[in-house]
Amino acid sequence: MSNFVDECGLHVRAGDGGAGCISFRREAHVPKGGPDGGDGGGGGDVWLVADRNVASLLAFRDYPHRAAGSGTHGQGSGKHGKSGDDCEIHVPEGTTVRSHESGEVIADLPGHGDRWLAARGGQGGKGNARFLSNRRRAPAFAEQGEHGEEGWLRLELRLMADVALVGFPNAGKSTLIASVSAAKPKIADYPFTTLEPNLGVVRADADRSFVMADIPGLIEGAAEGIGLGHQFLRHVERARVLVFLLDLAAVDGDSPRRQLEVLRDELGAYQPDLLERPAVVVGSKGDVLGLEDWGDEAPQVDLVISSVTRHNLDQLVWKLDGLVTEARETEPSRDGFVIHRPEPMGIRVAREMDGSWRVHGRQAERAVALSDLTDAGALDYAWQRLNKLGVENALRKAGVREGEVVRIGAMSFEWEDDG
Repeated sequence: MSNFVDECGLHVRAGDGGAGCISFRREAHVPKGGPDGGDGGGGGDVWLVADRNVASLLAFRDYPHRAAGSGTHGQGSGKHGKSGDDCEIHVPEGTTVRSHESGEVIADLPGHGDRWLAARGGQGGKGNARFLSNRRRAPAFAEQGEHGEEGWLRLELRLMADVALVGFPNAGKSTLIASVSAAKPKIADYPFTTLEPNLGVVRADADRSFVMADIPGLIEGAAEGIGLGHQFLRHVERARVLVFLLDLAAVDGDSPRRQLEVLRDELGAYQPDLLERPAVVVGSKGDVLGLEDWGDEAPQVDLVISSVTRHNLDQLVWKLDGLVTEARETEPSRDGFVIHRPEPMGIRVAREMDGSWRVHGRQAERAVALSDLTDAGALDYAWQRLNKLGVENALRKAGVREGEVVRIGAMSFEWEDDG
């Protein structure tokens, strides 16, 4: 079974908030003690953290569920509940997060230390001591704890490599990366020996190095899902420099010229701007056949190498090191990770399929979720919060008519316009 996983599902669940406490002081010689219920603790958040020490998404293949701790309930004598522990999920650099339902990209974590809030913990409820006022001398209600966010995400890994080796199956990619780095890929003389990408650190000298990725073999039609290459095309996306490795010994297969045409066509079909990256065209297995043996079918190449005899390997490493260094210097500075999912703001009213109305908005939904709707005092306080948020005005602007059903979170009611 492979130890490299570059795509998986992940279920995240933030912690629930603890409930506020309803309590009154009970002290000797104090006949009318006031409210002293403490607040509930907040639920823990779930964070995704990019970590250069994590190589793949293997940890989530068999165990896809991750959860943060829940907050504890408040207690009497003004004792607040403890907040739940956050859950940090370490993922490889280059992890992209997609919506499980729509497939839309919602976050991108390309660099070590990048963090993204995957699920927000529920807010702890306020104890009844928080609702003491001149009008409300003995509040007999407290807020409930809010449920934490939860849901399924789709994680995809795009390798963070400086150089990507692309070529047909058996073009010599694995042999090359094994020759110039400490990587030990599986090498054999049959197609699709490499079933997972391999990474190797290549040292140009004592102070200069770059990361090379051996991308499993591409064939014609890979961009449309033919063969194995379509599973790994995404790993080419972040590479600064491409190496087109052409098999000069493929006597019974496609000619080197044809190989180069197919490889460029497939990369262009997958993502056109890949063809604008710095690239080196290399003829491999030069110890078996030379470029001159192909006559008119010989394309223009930058170098002919032999990974077995190490012919021109040093020249290739120096050439790639120069291109990588130049690409790094001209690369715009990154301000941080990218969040593709904007935070919802404000209040929005929308008509439902059954003709009712629903109020959308985190603050409005939270005001309802935290309230004990069975208690008259709590319900009155919830309405005050909703009106401060502008829910009543938003319903009027939306055109809600008398008697129509309005839903906010778990609460539903018939609209009565008192204005």
